[in-house]
Amino acid sequence: MVRAGIALVFGLAAGLVAGAVQAAPRVAYKVEGTCDGWPRLAIETEKGLCAGLVAGPTPGAFADRQLRLPRTLVQLDAQTWLVADLADWTRPRGVVWRLTAVPGQPVQLQPLLTGLSLPHGLAIGPDGLVYVGEMSRIFRFDPRAADPAATVQDVITGLPDNKLHDNRHPLSQFVFATDSALLVNVGAPSDQCLDANGARVGTDRCDQSEGEEATAGIRRYARLAPGRWDPKFTMLARGLRNSVALAVHPSGTVLQAENSYDFDDRWSPFEEVNRIEAGRHYGWPYCQDMATPTPGWAGAMDCASGDHAPPVALLPPHVAPLAMTWYQGAMFPRLKGKLLMSWHGYRSTGGRLVAFEVDAGGVPLTRARATYPIYPSGSRPFGAGPAAQAEVLTPGWGRVEGARPQGTPVGITVAADGAIWVADDKNASIIRFAVDRP
Repeated sequence: MVRAGIALVFGLAAGLVAGAVQAAPRVAYKVEGTCDGWPRLAIETEKGLCAGLVAGPTPGAFADRQLRLPRTLVQLDAQTWLVADLADWTRPRGVVWRLTAVPGQPVQLQPLLTGLSLPHGLAIGPDGLVYVGEMSRIFRFDPRAADPAATVQDVITGLPDNKLHDNRHPLSQFVFATDSALLVNVGAPSDQCLDANGARVGTDRCDQSEGEEATAGIRRYARLAPGRWDPKFTMLARGLRNSVALAVHPSGTVLQAENSYDFDDRWSPFEEVNRIEAGRHYGWPYCQDMATPTPGWAGAMDCASGDHAPPVALLPPHVAPLAMTWYQGAMFPRLKGKLLMSWHGYRSTGGRLVAFEVDAGGVPLTRARATYPIYPSGSRPFGAGPAAQAEVLTPGWGRVEGARPQGTPVGITVAADGAIWVADDKNASIIRFAVDRP
């Protein structure tokens, strides 16, 4: 049952400049000096930026941390934020926190809603209320009410429960389209639509991505009236393994960044950026990259035909894009209009915050001979296909013993002052990227 909690004072003062914030056993963020008023982290950033710690575990007490797996965040006012904390992948321990952050003062965390099941999606709706995506539903509530838990109202129910499946993708990410329809990610319940023996789940086509109740796609729930959406959905798009990175550009473009197959090959397959168009099939589990059949489903779809909507841009393999937004702040004029994206992946390509030049519709521009970075150093060419060349805002966010863990960025929010706030889930931290000044 959802219930309100009491205020908790977070133990890390903003003025802390000595010691380290432990992110995992024997791995620590080194803190030295300040970044625009916040404790400066040992994350190497592009010139002109720095990383400041807003909230994170106190030194040597990672197991006792308050934030456990922060995933997404929204700003309510200059000092107040909401944070969706997934907390636990196996039990309903999720929390929506109110975070009060003032430079030079201890950060305060107050649990507004608790006992949630895998909360991830978080957004302010057209009615000014806050919308939250749990594993099997989307609800809204008023965080400013005296008792926020008493204001919880279901908006969408009956979303698939993928929790018990292998290779599950249970998170209910959502966005509001320009017509206020709700576009909802329904992730695939497996990696490749193959059973434990490598046999197809289905004969000619994958049972998990076809039919009226298909997973591995994006559902569209039409808006009926203020605060009401049609409980009956249509499948906006199919063949998308996991659309946690989902965004709507002011022009109306719906963009999805695909977490592609989890092959053992370090350099394959590429992740994707897809422009979502109604009725199209984007290939899962039949196709990978631009037009290559997957090993388990060769012959099920002509990946070079119009049956398959190819990506508009390739991303590096295994970067696991989990969030994206277009920068419209004032702090970094050179980023104006660019697409920001978090790369959460644990392999050598992941652990980065990046930006892309885009066209008028917000789609990343591609170029020949594009490359992508790898840790600990160096880069690799994409080789083929329309690849997007990332501007890496955090070139040094790989693990360095005694200095930092590898970053695991998830949610991205551009604050009212133009700073870029990022939830770093496995390191249980909220990080603020700002102009490089004390």
